[in-house]
Amino acid sequence: MTIIQKVVNVNATLNQFKENRVEDVELTLTPDDYSLLTDLYQLTMAACYVGENIDQRRASFEITVRRLPPRCGYLIAMGLAQALDYLEKFRFSSAQVEALQSIGIFDHALAQFWTLLREAQFSGDVWAVPEGTAIFANEPLLRIEAPLWQAQLVETYLLNTLNYQTLVATRSARMRDVAGADATLLEFGTRRAFSPQGALWAARAALAAGLDATSNVLAAVKLGRVPSGTMAHALVMALSATEGTEAEAFTAFHRYFPGAPLLIDTYDTIAAAHALSDQIKAGNLQLSAVRIDSGDLGSLSQQVRAILPGVAIIASGDLDEWKIAELKAAGACIDGYGIGTQLVTGSPVNGIYKLVEIDDIPVMKESPGKITYPGRKQIFRRVENGIVQRDRLSLIHETPDHEQPLMQLVFKQGQRMQESDSLSTIAERTRASVASLPPSVRDINQPESIPLDLSDHLSALIEKTRRKTAES
Repeated sequence: MTIIQKVVNVNATLNQFKENRVEDVELTLTPDDYSLLTDLYQLTMAACYVGENIDQRRASFEITVRRLPPRCGYLIAMGLAQALDYLEKFRFSSAQVEALQSIGIFDHALAQFWTLLREAQFSGDVWAVPEGTAIFANEPLLRIEAPLWQAQLVETYLLNTLNYQTLVATRSARMRDVAGADATLLEFGTRRAFSPQGALWAARAALAAGLDATSNVLAAVKLGRVPSGTMAHALVMALSATEGTEAEAFTAFHRYFPGAPLLIDTYDTIAAAHALSDQIKAGNLQLSAVRIDSGDLGSLSQQVRAILPGVAIIASGDLDEWKIAELKAAGACIDGYGIGTQLVTGSPVNGIYKLVEIDDIPVMKESPGKITYPGRKQIFRRVENGIVQRDRLSLIHETPDHEQPLMQLVFKQGQRMQESDSLSTIAERTRASVASLPPSVRDINQPESIPLDLSDHLSALIEKTRRKTAES
């Protein structure tokens, strides 16, 4: 049978499976679903490992990023807490096993494969850099050391949470760095995030990387924070249309939310600012802030500041670190930024999950442009006068020479070593980590990166592994 025939047969099986399912199933996600939230090939490889009797071999996989996103000199590691939550709860229910058996793809899998799934529980070790730590290309964020079948099955979920939260945390840290410590930064990205679950992760990553608040009510409640926001153009248009004027719309809003920020760019930003100024001078209005969401934010903010000198100005509207830098350079009078689309989307963090060792045998991938380094590794960071000078990638048995090891043991024999850090702790680590980077690395236009040295032992292992591969 040709590969094309096999694909056709699999598609036919899937079509038959689909016909037997309810078509309008609600695609909601709960923690009980996480074990099946994976790519098919994780399960087919696990079944193959069982068939070849290598499923219990001790394997080590590391998550790294080969290349940083464009115009990015560093990444902020994030998502470890959710990764460990997933590993703690890693299980396959009877219903999930039955669903896999019913689709026909695994008809030739050995009975032992199904036994493993029914009894599944992560029993390995996890090493990782703490959340909020600045890292660079080719440095492992996380390492899994576990029986091969377990280490294989957890790949997809780990990459999903680490890649996305690291993306949002990195953008958040860069925006905080550009905006400055005194600026208010608000996460407004829920409507643009890649999914409802992604919106929660984005809010968490943003807060953990130093933003002040999120507009996502569910995320704020779950994280013990107070949600933050202003008002919508729709309210201004609806109330001004039915009650007569924009000013009456503002009055109505303040009737229920006294002193709350007002959105003043629905019609004429400057005219609205003058009207509000008159109300303040007459003693009829107390106002904490105004938000401007469109137009020339720099010029408008300067004019509004002159009209409303004691009122904070919040800017929003597809802002990113480059636009914030431009506004600051132009002398904009902005006290805070609402950041949405550009924070929760953008160039992805392309983390990869690769086998580096099995049964103490180092392995490496040598595909052009996709080389990985063999062996279990540690990152040693050299810091002088509070500034990072260079990183050294070493094998785990090597000892540091006045350098700081970054990867920590966070999971041992299937058990969590300690509780996850609080958001405030992670945010402070992010702040300190970014502050320790040279200005050339923090530059948002043409950033450099920290030099990464390979230890002599690692370099020797690379050459030895290459020779062994060439001879096999």
